[in-house]
Amino acid sequence: MTAAQSVRLSRRGFLAGAGALGALATTTLLAGCSTGTAISRDPDELVLWYWNRSLDPKFLRRAAGGIPGQGSKRLRPDLIGGASYDTKFRTALAGNAFIPDVLMINSNCWLYFPDEELFTDFRPTAAERSSYYDWKLSLGRTPSGRQCFWPVDTGPTGFFYNQEVLRKAGLPTAPDEVSAAIGTWSDFRDFGKQIKRKTGAATIITATQLFNQYIAASPTRYFDRDDQPLYQRDDSAVRKAWDNAVESIRAGITGNLQSGTDQNAGWVAGRVAGQIEGAWWTQVIHDTAPDLSGKWRIARQPERPGNSGGSFLAVPKSSKDPAAAVAFAKWITGPEVQSHTYNDIQLFPSTPASFSNGLMRNPGDYFGDQDPLDFFRDAAPEVPVTYISNRERFIGAFATEITNVESTGKNPERAWKDAVDQTDRVLAKRGVAA
Repeated sequence: MTAAQSVRLSRRGFLAGAGALGALATTTLLAGCSTGTAISRDPDELVLWYWNRSLDPKFLRRAAGGIPGQGSKRLRPDLIGGASYDTKFRTALAGNAFIPDVLMINSNCWLYFPDEELFTDFRPTAAERSSYYDWKLSLGRTPSGRQCFWPVDTGPTGFFYNQEVLRKAGLPTAPDEVSAAIGTWSDFRDFGKQIKRKTGAATIITATQLFNQYIAASPTRYFDRDDQPLYQRDDSAVRKAWDNAVESIRAGITGNLQSGTDQNAGWVAGRVAGQIEGAWWTQVIHDTAPDLSGKWRIARQPERPGNSGGSFLAVPKSSKDPAAAVAFAKWITGPEVQSHTYNDIQLFPSTPASFSNGLMRNPGDYFGDQDPLDFFRDAAPEVPVTYISNRERFIGAFATEITNVESTGKNPERAWKDAVDQTDRVLAKRGVAA
């Protein structure tokens, strides 16, 4: 695994494994919440499951000596590696044994919505709710309104770009100027066509990535809050994202670089001018192309920022002390701790107050005189509140078909119809069609 791949795994966790969880997520795991075999029999030791760089080791060590405000209760952090994290946890839930007292859950927390009764409701106070980005809290709230997943880090998005490629194309290179030049998706395509014509470089790695980031920045997605399909509608965000991706393919601004190796090589060699991604991507591009330090910048993406990635903490009801576990989760995600966590491992905060306490530091000069911290601080409040349905585990055909349009030249309308028909069939087979 390359350094860039390692960072990508730590930032986005195990999103690539979400599809594999689909079969596990289709049925309720347990009928009740009785306590099975415990990982630790010590009544004062709460076991945490987490993956590398998902929480700040400095504060985990502090909690291992005693969870603040919780008397004799202390934490035992168990580092769980590999892409089987979700599967390991689901296996523990299904067997009602060796379930951690508190654990990290990635941005795919919506996979657990059908099993919400197995998790503790954090019951945030009004003051606590106002302390976190509303869109982040919303992503961890189940359809019934229970806050089962507590905000940790976030991934507000922007357009990362190589200013040397833009300079060769005779285009503006300052972040404010680029932001103004790509204010709409039509502007973005025109901008990309100039890059292609003057330099031969693509503007973004794949049409699928563009399609996904359009949806990530939309107030609505594939299903409404009653889990009824929206994607079939001509005015849906999914259809608009599809049309934008198709038009971008026709404009020649997508790179058709389907493998991670090709994508990394494209950024390093300047064959791809940019990427729309979350704040965590600052570290990815730094590790992917360290020799390009000072050449990359970040601009606002067209229309509005979205969110990509980010994680949550959850407390199973089987926890030996749910109240202490909840207290730990709220403590380690407080504004001051999140500020230090950004400095230590570059996790972007879910608490606006983290930016006003004077603790956070510019992560370096990779982006020249631009501070990515300032950029994403301004972008984060603009991310729209949206709803991710558990049924999104059935919508993989859309990404497959937009890839087919880009990589094989499949007719876009044929591909769209195939994506909708396949999704409808899968929903009907699962008994969850509208």
